[in-house]
Amino acid sequence: MKSLTKYREIWLAAAIALLVAAVAIRFPAFATPSRLLTVFNDYTILIILALGQMTVILTRSIDLSMAANLAFTGMVIAMTNAAYPAIPIPMLIIMAMAIGSLLGAFNGILVWKLDIPPIVVTLGTLTVFRGATFVVSGGAWVNADAMSAAFIQLQRGVFLGLPILSWFAIAAIAAFYLFLARTPLGRSIYAAGVNPTASVYAGIDVGRIKFVAFVISGMVSGLCGYLWVSRYVIASTEVANGYELQIVAACVIGGISIAGGIGSVAGAVLGALFLGVIGSALPVINVSPFWQLAISGAAIILAVVLNARGEKRQGRIILRQAEAA
Repeated sequence: MKSLTKYREIWLAAAIALLVAAVAIRFPAFATPSRLLTVFNDYTILIILALGQMTVILTRSIDLSMAANLAFTGMVIAMTNAAYPAIPIPMLIIMAMAIGSLLGAFNGILVWKLDIPPIVVTLGTLTVFRGATFVVSGGAWVNADAMSAAFIQLQRGVFLGLPILSWFAIAAIAAFYLFLARTPLGRSIYAAGVNPTASVYAGIDVGRIKFVAFVISGMVSGLCGYLWVSRYVIASTEVANGYELQIVAACVIGGISIAGGIGSVAGAVLGALFLGVIGSALPVINVSPFWQLAISGAAIILAVVLNARGEKRQGRIILRQAEAA
């Protein structure tokens, strides 16, 4: 399966390159490095969220409340900045990650201790977090006029030719790669998804691993709450409404198996970039927004089919090896 995942990432990267080349035939400026960097920067928040979602999916779970977590955390951070503009931005970022982690821990506790299916839990908390956003804000918006200049300008700075927002994504990619590939906890996350029963016999607490995964996805959502609000300079109850579908789609297109245990950081990043290129390229060639949704949906269905066929083929290979033994 490792080789299959590797080929999957290569094919996905090739599909992105072909899509860029096809659009560049008509609009050469689309393939310029500056334009491609703009696409990457525009979809950095989706990339970061997809990495958090991937961690949950690897454990055979799913977090549909990430966008609602983002909206609630973004609202709280924006209101805090408006009321106390002297608070340093790094402190607000830490605060956002802490709030997001608490909301993620709430999901994790319900899944771990009460053994409620993750999709049911996060569908419920999606609504709860959205409602809490309305209660906290009273239905009001926080606009740019109420935000401090430092709050808005941090991620708009440039370092080594890249916007700070892009560096947030690069740091997240590196951190998730090291965490999942180089730490015992990261390997336990994969093991819990591959075979939960065998993981128990290996001394892995599967429930606890799922709890940790939800805390991580919550922390990522909290960070993106600040990034989203400061980038678009608005906090409201409608922020990132429906964005959870984009997050899951990025993971599925990137080869992260809904069945758990299969996927990589590179796959999640490429899945988000694939959606980013579609979202940026199709309007350039005057494709209707409805067709954009249809193409994205077709890509998701194709990705699910490829995932299912790959897992089925791997299962047959294992059976043949067992019979031969």
